[in-house]
Amino acid sequence: MQPFVFNTTPRIVFEAGAAARLAAIGGPMFGGRILFVTDSGLRGLGLCDPALASLEAAGAQVAVFDAVEADPSRMTLEQAVEAGRAADADAVIGFGGGSSLDVAKLAALLLGSGEDLDQAWGVGMARGPRLPLVLVPTTAGTGSEVTPVAIITVGAEEKRGVSSPLILPDTAVLDAELTLGLPPAITAATGVDAMVHAIEAYASQSPNNNPLSRMLARQALRLLGANIDAAVFHGRDLAARSAMLLGSMLAGQAFANSPVAAVHALAYPIGGTFHVPHGLSNALVLPHVLRFNAPDAAHLYAEIAGDAFPGLGAEEGTQACCAAFIEELAGLCRRLGMPTRLREVGIAEADLPKMAADAMKQQRLLVNNPRPVGEADALAIYRAAW
Repeated sequence: MQPFVFNTTPRIVFEAGAAARLAAIGGPMFGGRILFVTDSGLRGLGLCDPALASLEAAGAQVAVFDAVEADPSRMTLEQAVEAGRAADADAVIGFGGGSSLDVAKLAALLLGSGEDLDQAWGVGMARGPRLPLVLVPTTAGTGSEVTPVAIITVGAEEKRGVSSPLILPDTAVLDAELTLGLPPAITAATGVDAMVHAIEAYASQSPNNNPLSRMLARQALRLLGANIDAAVFHGRDLAARSAMLLGSMLAGQAFANSPVAAVHALAYPIGGTFHVPHGLSNALVLPHVLRFNAPDAAHLYAEIAGDAFPGLGAEEGTQACCAAFIEELAGLCRRLGMPTRLREVGIAEADLPKMAADAMKQQRLLVNNPRPVGEADALAIYRAAW
């Protein structure tokens, strides 16, 4: 068995209603001054109120930064750090979707270490230390609460990441009650995003692909595949929402240690240039990338097909099972009401060559793909998705 390293969040609290006792969960790590990072939508809906009330009742001074946007910019991160400095924060809480959690991770790092962000980009470049950090996801998709990665938009289109175990939080709080009000479209996109994380982690060609990640990926697919329809179409189903949140986290643990590949690489230009949400960007190219990969990865997809869709079995033959798995994923996106063509999200056919060139910049992801992807291949995949 090959050597591997597995990093994850050291403490996970999975409990409906847990956000209302956030102060007790955080305990002494919080100190007295907290930077609370979220977005204005969640703040306006009152989703943050129980958590904030818990902290204030415990005597904490809370500085709320609620200006995080989708695909957060460097300017937003810098504003969050400035808010933390002004409050003399001694701990950070991230509350929201992946964007808020990513900003919170890097704010905790920069506030705790004072280091230059430009020196922290990339893998293993962050020095630390960071401030104590608790992350509370409000969507079942990114798994950011258990991943050592934070992605920031730099300039008009470029995305950069910091990847380091230093930015894993001390505690992740999974409270499915926070996800009950998510609209169907967001539930669908984030749920498929989590499935992509599990699929790509399982098939990743990373030298760190390992038995733990593969086990977690399969369990994630069982939870996600069995509950995504109920979560989308019966959004107040707490059991389904809980299963999706746990599945998302397990998929996050898997891909945090067995990194994702071409689906994400080809999704980045869709999100970065056209501002399509990350989960939907992944879904738009998912079946087309898997079909491209099938000559080299059919056996891997056949192994997990029955986890996501119990009616599928490898006894039908590896190639047939792989093809059925891909068709089931494409059909799932259609059934959930998601756009399935690039043209449906405002991308013109003339945009595809630049997108293919931009996708080639994601070599850190493409190296993990089961089949090598060149620029001509990326263009063909985009054309199939258009």
